Amino acid sequence: MRILVTGANGQLGSDFCQLAKNHGFDVLRLTRAELDLEQGSDAIRRTIMQSRADWVVNCAAYTDVDKAEREAERAFTINRDAVGAIAQVVSETGGRLLHISTDFVFSGDRHTPYTENDDVAPLNVYGKSKLEGELAAFEACPQTLLLRIGWVYGVRGHNFVKTILRFAAEREELRVVDDQYGSPSWTRDISGAMLALIRTGCDGVYHFSNEGVASRFDFAAAVVDIARHLGAELNIARIIPVTTDDYPTPARRPLYSVLSKSKIRPVLRHGIPHWRTSLKKMLGEVYS
Repeated sequence: MRILVTGANGQLGSDFCQLAKNHGFDVLRLTRAELDLEQGSDAIRRTIMQSRADWVVNCAAYTDVDKAEREAERAFTINRDAVGAIAQVVSETGGRLLHISTDFVFSGDRHTPYTENDDVAPLNVYGKSKLEGELAAFEACPQTLLLRIGWVYGVRGHNFVKTILRFAAEREELRVVDDQYGSPSWTRDISGAMLALIRTGCDGVYHFSNEGVASRFDFAAAVVDIARHLGAELNIARIIPVTTDDYPTPARRPLYSVLSKSKIRPVLRHGIPHWRTSLKKMLGEVYS
């Protein structure tokens, strides 16, 4: 089976490509240099047509949540228009599409995990662009497989874990919000879920995250504790919990974006690791 992966150099795309290759799939990696989703539908059509891929896995996205508030047009071009163009070509060629979306399509005004059938109501431009990308994908290719994820981190790329490690090395004090809740999710585990969905030929909407729930403060504290245990030299002396109102950002974020995994569990061959377990493994690779 041939799988074409966009965003192949990103934190999720790189891990998925490696895992799929290790499992014997023919993987075609597309970085931004090889397929820039801002180039328009003609470039997207030409590239996908030439690939003759059985599956197109779209890991490419505009992901800077705060910057999207002032670059809305660019966010929608990449997260909506390009996704619709990809889905259209996949539909015409008879292939399959796995598109990655986000927990930020939800408003966060509840305290129980969001299911695939719950109402969506994004709070910011990023979430709105990703939601419209979902709709564009299904309109052009009704058999699309959509996976929503959130609080993503990996060895590569920019993410919350890397940011905390950098600040912890530079500063003695760090303020982190303690009223935003989610499930930190390692790209390695997400990649395993993606591969399982492809193997079973699923379509429709699925959610995945690691087990457990944490606040941003809990997540940051765990990063520092585990990194220190692994021998990291950090200057941080204290992490201070603050509220979202105390730490305003250009983009509003959902206070609760935990995703239900009840639908995806039967698809997975193995259990879902707790976020702390996976964080230890990830940081172990960073400091090995």
